[in-house]
Amino acid sequence: MTTRPDPVQPADAEALTLARDLLQSARHAALAVIDPETGTPGISRIAFGLDPQGCPLTLVSALAAHRAALAAQPAAAVMVGEPGEKGDPLTHPRLMIRVMAEFVDRSAPDHAAIRDHWLTDHPKAKLYVDFADFSFVRLRPVSALLNGGFARAYRLSPEDLVPAPN
Repeated sequence: MTTRPDPVQPADAEALTLARDLLQSARHAALAVIDPETGTPGISRIAFGLDPQGCPLTLVSALAAHRAALAAQPAAAVMVGEPGEKGDPLTHPRLMIRVMAEFVDRSAPDHAAIRDHWLTDHPKAKLYVDFADFSFVRLRPVSALLNGGFARAYRLSPEDLVPAPN
């Protein structure tokens, strides 16, 4: 039996730039979780951004089913990247990140900075960001796969996703 070479490559400079651009431009994402009641997968569209250090982040209500799922099982996955207006949606870049969810307590020293940073990119959240049932959740990367288009698949480490210094 012949073994095929792994089609997923280590990330090169172009892949790193594309992955970071996808992260920095995303304002929403798909979040995959495990339902704590059934043990089956579920998926939600979430508000998405980065904290001041470049870690993926969301703001979630306690009323959302995915909030309970993340609290029960913090291992999850996030996908960013949108199809373009033309062409096959599968030819457009997308980034899948395996994450561990970490809830940010309102008393945490960095909560105010996270809140202010979030509102810069999500100004409409000012209406509800301070409601008691809302909390920030860091989506700390564990690993990632970038599909940059046809025959352009790359493995990325958590460190690869950190924004490059200015």
